[in-house]
Amino acid sequence: MRMPFALLFPFAAVFGAADAVAAEADPKAKPVSEAAVVTTYADIALAGYEDALSSAKALQKAVDALVAKPGATTLAAARKAWIDARVPYMQTEVLRFGNPVVDAWEGRVNAWPLDEGLIDYVDASYGSESDANAWFTANLIANPKTRVGGRDVDATTITKELLSETLHEIGGIEANVATGYHAVEFLLWGQDLNGTGKGAGNRPATDFDTKACTGGHCDRRVAYLTTVTSLLVDDLAEAVADWKPGGKARAHVLAGGAKAGLSVMLTGMGSLSYGELAGERMKLGLILHDPEEEHDCFSDNTHHSHAYNQAGIRNAYLGRYVRTDGKAVEGPSLSDLVKAKDPALDAEMRAKLDATTAAMTAMVKRAEGGEAYDQMIGQGNAAGNAVVQAAIDRLIEQTRSIERVVTALGLGAIEIEGSDSLDKPEAVFQ
Repeated sequence: MRMPFALLFPFAAVFGAADAVAAEADPKAKPVSEAAVVTTYADIALAGYEDALSSAKALQKAVDALVAKPGATTLAAARKAWIDARVPYMQTEVLRFGNPVVDAWEGRVNAWPLDEGLIDYVDASYGSESDANAWFTANLIANPKTRVGGRDVDATTITKELLSETLHEIGGIEANVATGYHAVEFLLWGQDLNGTGKGAGNRPATDFDTKACTGGHCDRRVAYLTTVTSLLVDDLAEAVADWKPGGKARAHVLAGGAKAGLSVMLTGMGSLSYGELAGERMKLGLILHDPEEEHDCFSDNTHHSHAYNQAGIRNAYLGRYVRTDGKAVEGPSLSDLVKAKDPALDAEMRAKLDATTAAMTAMVKRAEGGEAYDQMIGQGNAAGNAVVQAAIDRLIEQTRSIERVVTALGLGAIEIEGSDSLDKPEAVFQ
């Protein structure tokens, strides 16, 4: 149950409008200050997290309706609410890199991939043990009290503290994801057992029906789902507070001076564009042809997830974010600064953003036409592989222009996150 392409992916209207505004700007306008550009960035961050919080609250209401009356209709509505909630959140991920306040917080809400056997029942094909993770099939929903690797866990009562402080990354293992969007996603969809074939997860609504329970332990599954969703709302409320005037994330990005703030902005843009999105989220899965490496793997929403990451990069450069209610938050931008110093470079950067957005749009259209992202990256799907590779190539080219922007603005060296899948692909198989 997905929103129509035109509603979920309105790039043509949003970015076309932004470019038109820039093109018509008064050539006699006062020069834009670097400090004003950083303030725009912080204002966009606040608006993005406010939208993410609002959409998470809508998700929470849909989850409450599901557990109150489990059925195909309420399950579909909860799944749609989850997909809707990804739209604003994924545009905020450009804030992560180079921004320690956000990066320290982000793992609680968007950690992936996850070993879902920690949380709930899994198919026999998942396996029963892992050399790397003793908690691989702990199944805390089925096991109120468990002992793994010499450690006892009492999960009799499923609380926010249990999920966030005990279970999340238990054993120091990042794949033990117990909180955030992807834990909610797994509970709403269940495992996607289709490999690179057609279809997403297909958990029945009766898994949440305490009177006609399937999957066992429906009362505990309901408790886990409602608790983890409420925790997601709490975490996003924290992010909103962090970006309000006086909040620690806003204070951090403003306190170091304008040039330091610009460096944070461009570090986020470059790292998301290159190492994280082009590399870890896209190229790795394409090299391995492995659906387990796709980002929103239970829901088959990965194409939208990647595309809205790109939207966030573009928002940061253009200084413009379109909120979920259609209103724009905008102000002095990196584009304004670069245009004043080197108009040709600004035109190049905009063109690269356009090209990447077009490649992402092609990927989304292909998925909306019936071939999901996990099918696109499948072995032997030359046409699908090419669509994904084109988006990766444009992201890499876009990153090179971001690096030139850093030089043009006199910011010195910044550290853009890399990825073995791009820099040392042979290491992927070691």
